[in-house]
Formats: sequence, C-alpha cells, structure tokens
Amino acid sequence: MFPSLAAHRPWHVFRRVSLQQRSSLSQRPPRFPQLCHGEQTFTLRSSVHSLKLEFNFPLWSHAVRAVLKKREYGAKYTQNNFITAVRAMNEFCLKPSDLEQLRKIRRRSPHDDTEAFTVFLRSDVEAKALDVWGSHEALARERNLRKEVEREYQENIFRNQRLLQEYKDFWGNTKPRSGQRTTFLQGPGKVVMVAICINGLNFFFKLLAWVYTGSASMFSEAIHSLADTCNQALLALGISQSVRNPDAVHPYGFSNMRYIASLISGVGIFMMGAGLSWYHGIMGLLHPEPIESLLWAYCILAGSLVSEGATLLVAINEIKRSARQQGLSFYEYVMQSRDPSTNVVLLEDAAAVLGVILAAGCMGLTSLTGNPAYDSLGSLGVGTLLGTVSAFLIYTNTEALLGRSIQAERVQKLTEFLENDPAVRAIHDVKATDMGLSKVRFKAEVDFDGRVVTRSYLEKQDIDQILNDIQRVKTPEELENFMLKHGENIIDTLGAEVDRLEKELKQRNPEVRHVDLEIL
Repeated sequence: MFPSLAAHRPWHVFRRVSLQQRSSLSQRPPRFPQLCHGEQTFTLRSSVHSLKLEFNFPLWSHAVRAVLKKREYGAKYTQNNFITAVRAMNEFCLKPSDLEQLRKIRRRSPHDDTEAFTVFLRSDVEAKALDVWGSHEALARERNLRKEVEREYQENIFRNQRLLQEYKDFWGNTKPRSGQRTTFLQGPGKVVMVAICINGLNFFFKLLAWVYTGSASMFSEAIHSLADTCNQALLALGISQSVRNPDAVHPYGFSNMRYIASLISGVGIFMMGAGLSWYHGIMGLLHPEPIESLLWAYCILAGSLVSEGATLLVAINEIKRSARQQGLSFYEYVMQSRDPSTNVVLLEDAAAVLGVILAAGCMGLTSLTGNPAYDSLGSLGVGTLLGTVSAFLIYTNTEALLGRSIQAERVQKLTEFLENDPAVRAIHDVKATDMGLSKVRFKAEVDFDGRVVTRSYLEKQDIDQILNDIQRVKTPEELENFMLKHGENIIDTLGAEVDRLEKELKQRNPEVRHVDLEIL
C-alpha cells in the first residue's frame, strides 16, 4: 500500500504518524455539518505489515425533494373517458331508455351549431350494458348478431330505399336539400341548360345538312354539336350532384362533382369530337367524293353561328359576373377553372364558333375550286380545335381535383388574422386548399401562448377561492388534486380558444367552410 510513501519513509515512522493523526482526528470536531445520521468506515490494509487504517466519514446526502409517484395508466384509467349517446347505443347495444338512468355530463360541443352536448362515462355505460345483457359473452353475441344484420342490410340496400333514407336522417341530414329546381334557373345551371337546348337543335339541323350534301366538314360540325350536347348533359348531372348536402360517407360534400363531370366532358370531347372529325377528314383525303349543293349547308351554318354565338355571350356574361365577385380578372377566372361548368360551355361554344367559320371557309373553297380536299382539311381543322379544347379542360380540372392552394394573398390574409390574436404566438404549416365552388379548407399548426390562455381561465374564476385552496395545500397528494382540477379546466379553455378562432375565421371569410387548427 502507498508505494510512493514507503519509498521515502520507513514503515514504523509512517505507522506512528498515522496513529497520531488518528488520535488527533478523533478529538477534533467535524469540519462539515452533519446532514444525516450515521457514519461509514473505509478500511485500508497492508498485506506486509498488517497495517489497518480506518477513516470515519459522515454519510452525505442532498436535500430531499418531494416527488410524486409516477402513475401507470392502464386500461382501467380509460374507464373515465366520455362516450356519446350514439356510440353507447351502437357499441354497447343499448336503448335510449337505458341511457336515461345514467349520469349525464355536459361538455363543450365540437360542432358549430350547438354550444354543448351530453356525454356519459364509459364505465357507467359498460356497467349498464352488463346489467342489460348479463355478461360479456352475451354482449359479444349481440354485437355479432347486429353486425350480421347490418351486413345483410348492406347487401339488400337497393331494395330498402326507405330504410336507407332513415339511415341518412339518423346521421344528421337536418338541413333541407338545396333547391335544385332553382339551380338551373340561374348561374352556371342556366348557362348549361341554354347550351343543351341550342346544341341539340344545331346537331339535328347539321345532321340533315350532312345527309343532304355529304360534306365532311358538315359531318364534323354535326359530331361537334352532338359531343357538345352530351357533354353539357353530363355537366348538368354534375351540377345537380354538387349541391347535395354532406353525409357520413362524404363529410366534405359533393362540390367536386362539377370538376369530375368537366373532366369526363373533356375526355368525351377528345374521343367523340376530335377523334371522329380526324377520322372523317382522313377518310375524305384518302377517298374523295364529289359534294352536292352546299346552299342548305351554308344556311344551317349561318343559323348555327348565330345560336352558338348567343350561347357564348351568355357564358361570357356569367364568367364576368363571377370573376367580379371574386376579385379576379376574366383571364384568371378561366385559367384557374373557378367554375368548371361555365368554363366548359365557354370553351365549347368558342370552339363551335371558330369551327363554324372554319367549316364554312373550307366548304367555300371546295365550291370555288371543286376540290373536296379542302372540305376534308376543314374536318381535320375542326378536330384539331376540339382536341386543343379537350386538352385544356383535362389539364385544368385535373389540377383542381388534385387540391390546389388558393392565392398567396388570401393565404396571407388568413394567416395575419390568426397571428394578430393575443392568444397566438406563431402559425406554422399553413395549408389553404380550394375545394371548388368558392369553398376553402384551411389547416394550420398554432403555437398558443399559455400565459394568455391561463389568464383567460383565471378571469372567469374566483381568485380568493383559488388562493384559499392554495393555502390549504400541504401534501403532494393535495397538490396533485389541485393541479388536476385546474389543469383540466385550462385544457377546456384552450379548446374554447380554438373554437373561437375557427368561428371568427369563418365569419370574416365566408368562403372558408372547413377550419382545422392543430395545437402545436
């Protein structure tokens, strides 16, 4: 032991010094205060001289902190969860009369149209279910039986229209169905109905002119009018479906049906209009045939030009009115496809007017030169025009269905409104999506100021009572109960702040229909 010391002094000297130090230390008061009772002895031994050195040190410890025991939250703790009446009846096979006997708790409602709603403790619901059904096994059998009944109901759903309507009413279709009768008397519906009538008549007269003259250009124009009529009928279907109210399967509604109908319309124009026009034009170039008198064809084209022009003016006026309401230019409104149904009518009628002019010009060249190739080239030109329109419709409606963001200026406006609120520290991950028909879905991560939220809670409390409660806190258990009571209330206050911001955001910006504010 201690080889460095042994090299300088003999062992007996070292032993004498050590013993003297030991005796003097035993008589000397401790240099440090005793923070706790008890001593610990450290012993060093020499294997050569059997030297034993003992040092007594007091046991040191830090200041004791009162720490709450960590709780293990198991399945039993979730029995305090709340459950709604609908879930209680569906999951535990109870009746409304069974729930009347249970404790009712009023909680803040997540819905805009109600301030509060009634919930039940899950433990009470489970106990009532066992009381009604007798055992867990009987309850499980009843659940399986109801699932089997529901499966059979789904299989026979088309034969049970009355039950299906009751099912929809049960899920909350409280609002009356939008007035579809007035949908086609104004706005895009009116434009589409006018276009259907005019294009249907144009198709009939152009078809007669083609049968009489055999002109390839006239055939292309007849196909063009038929494609327009079918596509606009599809648009009318999309408009009627888009005004349906949201249901349990489609919680955000059916507004995108207009974009879907317009997308299918674009594909139909390409396949039915452009494809047939190209085919007839190519066949006319490969196998030219003489053309009969074109007088009647010119008359029908002139009438078609007037009618298509009238429909085009109706669509232009509607787009100008809608663009002015949204603060957009005519070009921006069309390019962003804000109203897909009116856009389709506008582009189809614009293509129809240009197609009539092109067909009349090519037929005139054929009449002057006697060469039917010009008429076939006119058919190819009309097909190319329809292909261009269809490509634009497919692109714009696909972009809309993918979920595009609204204008950056509008996003900034919504963000600034939230950031100017005292309860908000910062806004992150903002997403504002155009859902169609001037409906916007807004989502953001919100960093709330906990101090403002706490003050908002304290403003509604009796401060003297809280101070008295604090003074009565003596033990960790009492502190825990105090914090749990006020902590839950502060969380409710935070939820109320979220609801307030969402409500004010919708009131200031009517186009915002769905708001999702997530607490960061």
